[in-house]
Amino acid sequence: MTNLDSLKIAYIGGGSKSWARSLMNDLALESRISGTVALYDINYEAAVQNAQIGNQISQLEEAKSNWKYEAVATMEEALSESDFVIISILPGSFEEMASDVHTPEKYGIYQSVGDTVGPGGFVRALRTIPMYVEIANSIKEHSPDAWVINYTNPMSLCTRTLYEVFPEIKAFGCCHEVFETQNLLAEVVKEFLNEEVSQRSDIKVNVLGINHFTWVNQASYQNIDLIPYYQQFVEKYAESGFEKEEGSWKNSVFSSCQRVKFDLFKKYGSIAAAGDRHLAEFMPPIYLKDPKTVSSWKFHLTSVDFRKENLKKRISENEELAAGNQKFEINSSGEEGVKIILALLGVEEVVTNVNYPNKGQIEGLPLGAVVETNALFRYDSVQPVFAGKLPLDIHNMIHRHVLNQESILQAALTKDKQLALNTFVNEPLLTISREEAEKLFNEMLSNTREYLPGWAI
Repeated sequence: MTNLDSLKIAYIGGGSKSWARSLMNDLALESRISGTVALYDINYEAAVQNAQIGNQISQLEEAKSNWKYEAVATMEEALSESDFVIISILPGSFEEMASDVHTPEKYGIYQSVGDTVGPGGFVRALRTIPMYVEIANSIKEHSPDAWVINYTNPMSLCTRTLYEVFPEIKAFGCCHEVFETQNLLAEVVKEFLNEEVSQRSDIKVNVLGINHFTWVNQASYQNIDLIPYYQQFVEKYAESGFEKEEGSWKNSVFSSCQRVKFDLFKKYGSIAAAGDRHLAEFMPPIYLKDPKTVSSWKFHLTSVDFRKENLKKRISENEELAAGNQKFEINSSGEEGVKIILALLGVEEVVTNVNYPNKGQIEGLPLGAVVETNALFRYDSVQPVFAGKLPLDIHNMIHRHVLNQESILQAALTKDKQLALNTFVNEPLLTISREEAEKLFNEMLSNTREYLPGWAI
């Protein structure tokens, strides 16, 4: 039995300007476990700064646990004797991301995120997969028995790569998109049942799909079927959209009025359980035809210039925190990583959505493909919950993306440029001619060539 007071967590991407602090928050609020977090990052100084911040948090009066944060120079040092491994990296820089998101705009192709599917998600995957091959091999060598939690996008392919390289790895991916759908269903309960839902987990959902294109075909609150009420909710808000404060969606590029989600329910009869920005990219350019169309659906294109400016703010804030010039308040992130760690240590059991290889939890999708369903976490075990079969029309859309992801993986592993191109043109957002698509493909690969050693670019 692992000693709960002397755990070791390896954090790959430990110089993170946001996710690392979320982990620090959540660990500080949990009294039942303590130990060391080894922060590894290719930017060692960023990891050092996060170690300073983490150690200051641990010393706060309101901190309920005692964690020591230390920056380490090598992945081997971070992984050695680790009980858990967290992976949260930016594959490349914002310059490569700018190409992912904005180069396709020259051809009239718009993306709202560009990190999972579409041309941007595709090229991001090509440069991320080699990084995950290295990480998987390091885990296999230095911490083969550790539990591995992935937060990096493209979620499905990152997790799939870990298993391709190290089949015995104990890895899964966590994503919070379904949480927001539960919160939306809580608003349905409030409106039609006149009850306040005390916590998100009181909304029970059956989750099935792939990351960022996840669906809910059953939803209940206190054994009351919410699907009929959700249908009424959609009918009421399909045109206007839904938001707690009118017009607030305009204030954040990450916000929407759920109109894409509502439209997909009207078309397919199941609840699309991700945010509009992600859902739109899995479809043909219905919602992403052009910026004017995007605005009419009341969501946003997330420009990389915005991300760059936001990063500057976070760097400045971290500098102030590390120097002790800014007071730190411990607040729960809303993520479930620490709850899952507790469950894997045998402290409690947790059921939550997770990205994990398909072992039959979704009927009809290829075995081994990384799918998203609920899973039961308990001592040293993750057990996917049987989710059943997707409706045929939704299945057909998801299956296309699953097969594309498998092709991207094989193209990346074998550096097969022709397979990569043929998969690229099979993305639903690619409605341009084959000749134009090949030009776009070559330009995007050229913009990320330093991350694709051995490719003929």
